[in-house]
This record gives sequence, C-alpha cells and structure tokens, in this order.
Amino acid sequence: MNTQQIRNAYLKFFEERGHAVIARAPLVLMDDPTTLFTGSGMQPIIPYLLGQPHDSGIRLVNSQTCLRAQDIEDIGNNRHTTFFEMLGNWSLGDYFKQEQVPWMFEFLTDIVGLDPSKLYVTCYIGNQEFGIEKDTEAADLWAALFARKGLSSGMADIGSEEAGYARGMREGERIFFYDGSKNWWSRSGNEANTPVGDPCGPDSEMFYQFDVPHNPEFGEHCHPNCDCGRFMEIGNNVFMAYKKVAEGKFEPLAKPNIDQGSGLERIAAAANNDPDVFRTSLMWPIIEKLEDLSGKKYETHTESMRVIADHLRAATFLAVDGCVPSNKEQGYVMRRLLRRAIRYSFDLGVEQNFLEQIVPVIADLYHDDFPEVAAKRDDVIAVLVKEEKTFRQTLRNGIKQMQKFTADGLTGTELFTLYDTYGFPVELSVEEAHKQGIVLPDDWREQFDAKMKEQRERSQTASKGAFKGGLGGQTLQHRKYHTATHLMYQALRDVLGEHVVQRGSNITEERLRFDFSHPEKVTREQLDAVEKIVNEQIAKDLQISFAEYPTEEATGPLGALGQFGDRYGDTVKVYSMKDPNSPADERPFSFEICGGPHVDHTHELIEDGKIFKITKEEASSAGIRRVKAVLQ
Repeated sequence: MNTQQIRNAYLKFFEERGHAVIARAPLVLMDDPTTLFTGSGMQPIIPYLLGQPHDSGIRLVNSQTCLRAQDIEDIGNNRHTTFFEMLGNWSLGDYFKQEQVPWMFEFLTDIVGLDPSKLYVTCYIGNQEFGIEKDTEAADLWAALFARKGLSSGMADIGSEEAGYARGMREGERIFFYDGSKNWWSRSGNEANTPVGDPCGPDSEMFYQFDVPHNPEFGEHCHPNCDCGRFMEIGNNVFMAYKKVAEGKFEPLAKPNIDQGSGLERIAAAANNDPDVFRTSLMWPIIEKLEDLSGKKYETHTESMRVIADHLRAATFLAVDGCVPSNKEQGYVMRRLLRRAIRYSFDLGVEQNFLEQIVPVIADLYHDDFPEVAAKRDDVIAVLVKEEKTFRQTLRNGIKQMQKFTADGLTGTELFTLYDTYGFPVELSVEEAHKQGIVLPDDWREQFDAKMKEQRERSQTASKGAFKGGLGGQTLQHRKYHTATHLMYQALRDVLGEHVVQRGSNITEERLRFDFSHPEKVTREQLDAVEKIVNEQIAKDLQISFAEYPTEEATGPLGALGQFGDRYGDTVKVYSMKDPNSPADERPFSFEICGGPHVDHTHELIEDGKIFKITKEEASSAGIRRVKAVLQ
C-alpha cells in the first residue's frame, strides 16, 4: 500500500463503521489561541472533545494536514518532518476502548498489512497520588489481539523514559506501561498540569520496530520510547476518561471520548519496512525530481534533499491555505521554510528556476485527494516563484552588505545581522568570507548561536500573546476593538472594492491592526471615507449577534466574509452587525465568519465619548496593506 492508498483506506475503514468523513482544517486556524499553525489532528477537534456538539455527529474521521515549525532544525534525519498528515478518528461520547483498540489493530495488520510481530504498544501505568488506576483494560485488549496472531504479549512496568533506558526490554515483552509524562493526555501535559475543569485521560501508543540496531548514544538500552530510530511511533489512542474537578482530584466522565491520531507518513514507512519516511510515495517523487534536476543522488546528498522535500511541501500547503511569505508570524515561518529550501538547493548545484519545477510535482501528489490544491495550483506556484526571485535578489544585496561589514572584520554578531535583517543564510556568509580570504574569529559560531537563542526567546514570548482571531486578550477593550475591526473591514470593501480580503489581524487593548489585500497605497481621502462609514455605523447602535450555518450556505448564498474560503469545517459561526431599526430582510452591515468575542451593540464602542480613528496606513508585504486604528 502506498501513502495515498493508506489515507483513503483509513477513511473508508472508519466510514464503514459509522464515522462521518470531515474536511481538514486549514494550516492557519482563526480560532486557536495556542499556536501559529494546526500542529495536530486533534487541535481543530478540541472544542468538540470539550463538549460542543459537532454538526456531523458523534463519530468523525479525517486526514488533517499539520505543520510544526519548532521541528525545522530537526529536518534531515529519516523521520522528522515539519509538514505531515494525521489520520484521526474520534468518538464524542459514543464508543470507547473495547471498539477502538481492535479497530486500530485490524486496520494496521489486516488492511495496511503490517507484520504484527513488529508492533509494540505502550499504556498508562497509573498514579496513586491522584487515585488514577493503571490502564490494564487497554493492555488486556492488546494482549488478546496479539494472541490471536500467535504472538506473545508480555507486559512490563517501565515508568519514566529514563527508566526505560536503564531497564531496556526483555524477551517476549510487547506491552509497556509508562507514567504520565508519556501516556497521559491533557491540554497542558501530565496529571499535575491538567487544568481544573478539563477532560483528560490515559493513552495507548503504537510503535513499529525496524530492523536496525540500537544506537547507545541515546541511552544504554532500547525501549519503545527510545529516540534511536529502531522504534517509530505510528499512532496514539487517547482514552479521554476523566475530568479534573479540583487540584489533585479526578473523576470519571459519564461519557468518555476517543481521540486517535496516526502519522500517515509514518504508517507508510512501516508498510515499506523502511524507517526513512522520505522514501514513501508522497515524498519520493520530489526526491526523484531533485535527482533529475541536479544530477546528484539521494544517497550522497541525503540531508539537502530531505530538507527541500519537506520544506516545499509545507510551503505549498501554506500557500494553498492563503498564507503568503512575509516578515511576521505565519508568513515569516513560510518565508524561512522557502529560503532554507533554496539555500539547500545550492548544495545540489540547482540555482535557477528551482521552485517552478518542484512545486508542480508536489501539487500533482495531492490534487486528487485535496481539490483545493488543484483549484489553487497556478496561484500557489506564482506565490512561491515570486518569493524565490525576491530571495535571490536578497542574496545579492546580502553580499554587498557583507562587503561593507568585512572592511572592519566579520563577527558572529554581524553574521546574525546578515541573516536576520538581510535574510542571508549564515552558511553562505561563511562561504563568501572564505572566498574573500576573511578570517572569522572559530568563537563566531558561539556569538551567532547566542543571538539566535535571543531571537527564539523573543519569538516564544510573542507567541504566548496570540489569542483567538488575532486578539491579544479577552478584556472588554479587546472585544471593542475586535468589533471595530469587523466594521472597518466592511467599510474598506465599500470604499476600495470587493477585492479587499483580510490577510491578518492583531488586536491589543490600545489599538487594532488589520492587514488586507490591495495593490496600492490607500489615500488619506479614502481613509477618511472609511472612518466616516465606521463612525456612522457605530452611531446607529448596531445589534451584534451570531448564528451557526453550514459552511457552504454561509460562504455561498448568504455571502458571509471569511478569510479562509472553503477551508473551514462543515459549519461556521457567523457574526451579524445590523441596525435594529432596519427591515427584517435587510442585509446586516457586517456579516462575517468569526469565532468571537464581540460586544453586544456598537454604542459600547463610544460610551466614553470616543470616536473611531485610523492612525496609520502602510505596506505590510507585496500587495498587502496594513492599517492601524484607535478608539479615542
């Protein structure tokens, strides 16, 4: 089975068992306060696991595209990727362990055809401090399934990951119990960190063993959670069975949930019996194209080809989901992925018209199963090719700037400036320095790494302030500015035209910031017209309400504005801002897909005598304008 066949077989398998196949969520979520990107299959489903009803029912399945930007520096080994797909099935208070464990075993062994003798599982060891029992139920289910295949299923209590390296594995053991650091799920980690009021529970992970020896650099003895590459996690069954009701106290849920997530590329690697995920059918055609373009072989340029294949898959799907390269937030990560891929293309000797030859290969791999890839193919290629041209000009500018620096010598701090400010990769800076006979100070790397660490810490601190819909918090002032943003969005479309589409938003207690598509500078006269419309609508004391609609209805005949078009789920929440004195059938002034929150009526924006005022208009990136506004 190739990767595409595994994906389709999984969806069919669970659809036959009463699950509704739901669409993937976009990589950039509007309503998640925790991350820049959709980083797991569970992430878009969390509201439903927490109790919100899903329009498609209580049994769901999909394949969710995911991106984990924190893994960028790990790309190059045989199993890490920034972009991947998660196969997921969920039970919202319906079936539980007794159905889930046998289904996953059947899918992996009978449908995909994995050798059951190479499968190992982990379960939760329990926690006496919190009165949570060892998950012997799941372990017994696994043991019975292995026995039907004529396999031993010895059980071992491991505890922590460190204990695993000290103890290792023994003959006949197949089921391993770990503590809450490895086999407990909550939104915030282990049992002690689980937020009060949240559902949570043990999980049972599935591992595939490859025919490679243990690498003792990772620990003295191997075990399923070892990082040496001998074992690869291919899926995780979360048994959401408890609710934390007070510090240190958990109670069983009346209706427990199932959340299962399996890495598609990893299952495909297991099906190949090869731990290299880059040899699977959604990656290898990209590698083959790179070999063809460069005349180099994967075996001799492995890291470069892996980085390029991974990063360009990620950038392609970001472009499909409406992201564009920029110097801020998601756009910054997208730019970094693209430029890192281009940098590694130099190692292959491919330096011209690179992306326009690789991106179509990627699009071909996905267009049958994700129609949005086919629909946006030409636009995606244009966005990525434009970024390549921009970067190559950046490289030329970087060389000129580097020559200015080298007049007085070149330090690690200056190398970081070239990288951070001018986008010049440090490897190219070092190569150029060597060409010019410039001797770097060996501590240049320590200086550069110190600056990189400072930047990461700043980024992590900034990301903690990212909240729903671009809100930096949930205060009344944030809600006022969020409401004003909706009014301004419609006013911008009224003044500038319907080509105006939201491209970003950031809201603090002091101001709103709004990015939108527009090809030229917005004049002061146009800004004044926008201000006038917004203040007129505020004065009408528009009433604000929301309702949920099927997505096709909301974005189709109802005409609700939405940043992500057809990449929402099956239903959406739409906020209306309407004059209470207008006829019932009159269209609201603002009618927009949004997760909230907002004030109840627009007079709340001016209760203290303030008016809406646009304070700044500027370019954000090519074809994107940015305005800032206040209530003063």
